[in-house]
Amino acid sequence: MDHRTEPPGAHLPEHPDFLWHNPEPKRSYDVVIVGGGGHGLATAHYLVKNHGITNVAVLEKGWLAGGNMARNTTLIRSNYLWDESARIYEHSLKLWEGLEDDLGYPILFSQRGVLNLAHTEQDVRDSVRRVEANKLNGIDAEWLGPDDVAKVCPIVNVSDGIRYPVHGATYQPRAGIAKHDYVAWGFARRADAAGVDLIQDCEVLDFHTEGSVDDGTARITGIRTSRGDIACGQVALCAAGFTSTLLDKLGVAAPLQSHPLQALVSELLEPVHPTIVMSNAVHVYVSQAHKGELVMGAGVDSYNGYGRRGAFHIIERQMAAAVELFPVFARAHLLRSWAGVVDTTPDASPIVGRTPYANAYLNCGWGTGGFKVTPGLGWCLADTIANDEPHPYVAPFGLDRFVTGALVDEHGAAAVAH
Repeated sequence: MDHRTEPPGAHLPEHPDFLWHNPEPKRSYDVVIVGGGGHGLATAHYLVKNHGITNVAVLEKGWLAGGNMARNTTLIRSNYLWDESARIYEHSLKLWEGLEDDLGYPILFSQRGVLNLAHTEQDVRDSVRRVEANKLNGIDAEWLGPDDVAKVCPIVNVSDGIRYPVHGATYQPRAGIAKHDYVAWGFARRADAAGVDLIQDCEVLDFHTEGSVDDGTARITGIRTSRGDIACGQVALCAAGFTSTLLDKLGVAAPLQSHPLQALVSELLEPVHPTIVMSNAVHVYVSQAHKGELVMGAGVDSYNGYGRRGAFHIIERQMAAAVELFPVFARAHLLRSWAGVVDTTPDASPIVGRTPYANAYLNCGWGTGGFKVTPGLGWCLADTIANDEPHPYVAPFGLDRFVTGALVDEHGAAAVAH
């Protein structure tokens, strides 16, 4: 029996509507992607679509897209400050705009716009600067005064009598949200249909290597997993907040810190919130999901850790900020909260590209911006793997920038403190 037609393992339920197979891993693959979230699945999809590479495995230690992909607030935008960031995020946003047709699967992509609020004079100066930088990069961006903010989102409190009055906001009309589960399932379905093996419950325990990092001959020859050894031609690490644990096994140092990042949803409400509103100063961002619940995110917890939980005081501050900005939400009830693990870097920009191992590529450090870049990163990382050369959109984000000093400081445009 072909390994791809085998029924799911005993640990997985039988279901007639599975969108992908659950195969046993083969002994070797041309490309092994570690991490079965949005980035790993998108990379697999574009390896097939753009480069015809199908002997690919995606290894996921839990269930497919059960990490940060299932634990984010689904915001999509490209209004970042620096040219390097603008290119990759705008490339991704353009892919989002055609992704349903590409995947042949609904993702509920809704371009409702995003407001990034300014609460101080310095916020205003920084925000206007970012709008002008966005325009130079061909990104739709506007500066709105308080009255225009109220026109775009009437429920925002723009009165003068609050602790952090709204002095205006940047506005990107093409920004929006998508259904994160549907996005993952769409990528998984297409990759599986093209012959990619999506292997769940497969934790990476260690790597088999040869050669020396010192003389540039180091390579990863195989991966030791909880489901046996797998030989590999090339390896891509897409494990988000847990990337540092994989790099430790390889003896590679990277300036990464992992933090919990919390979010929550309210009870179902009638449609009242027409756009996305973000505030860096008070650390809350709010949208309304298709079903009606308010989806709210906050800043990262300050401590480092890999636990998918967060401190209560973050939720308390998040709720205080949300109620001040949106008095109409004062009596809304909290339905549930959750946390993911985000990996952050000193300049709030990602690390994508080569590692000291000739056949291994790194994709990490996206902080709170990983979901919005899902298709764009998948496209560029697949190109990097196929051509063994960093795609121009990700070339500025190599690990070596922390040696050369060519940092891409996106703390302001990242929209939360990290």
